[in-house]
Amino acid sequence: MGLTLFVFPQTSLLQYNFATLDQLFDLAPMVFMFLIPAITMRTFSDEFRLGTIEILKTKPISKWQIVLGKFFGALVLIILALLPTLIYVFSILKLGNPPNNLDIGSTIGSYFGLLFIAGAYTSIGIFTSTFSNNQIVAFVLSVFIVFALFYGFDAMSSMFKNSEYLVQQFGINEHFKSISRGVIDTRDVLYFVSVTFFFLFITKQQLKNE
Repeated sequence: MGLTLFVFPQTSLLQYNFATLDQLFDLAPMVFMFLIPAITMRTFSDEFRLGTIEILKTKPISKWQIVLGKFFGALVLIILALLPTLIYVFSILKLGNPPNNLDIGSTIGSYFGLLFIAGAYTSIGIFTSTFSNNQIVAFVLSVFIVFALFYGFDAMSSMFKNSEYLVQQFGINEHFKSISRGVIDTRDVLYFVSVTFFFLFITKQQLKNE
């Protein structure tokens, strides 16, 4: 992301005529689309492959505790990967003319949006890792579901002329763009929480059926 935003001349933020981080927040969801499935693909698939899932199930912890432990473990790692991007915010603040003319409200909203996306993607990645003991299968399936949720509804919306906006509301991209404007709407928060909880719930059900 650093190379794309500051080094490659075609995409460098330094080529813009105004202080903005829009390119960062356009790029980050696509990076997450591959980074998060790569992080989560082993969460349960390795447990199945090594046979340690049976040991895990005999521990005095509930299925929810197992799922949430995997979820928060992966989510913390993703947040740690996101934290260095704050350097980009500092850079744009100082490079602007006059300095500190960055839209802070929009930037904070976009970071909240990325955190919500990280939660949703992580729950999807953990869910797909319960389908197979092959982590590559889990990775590919996770990328497919994430891609479909992020871009699929936007692509389908053109097929429904009278309900285009309604169809877009089922996709992640529309809610991320809404939060990125700097206004955290409860409908957007509820959407991300619902998607995350849904995939965590069916992950728990999948474990119960194993």
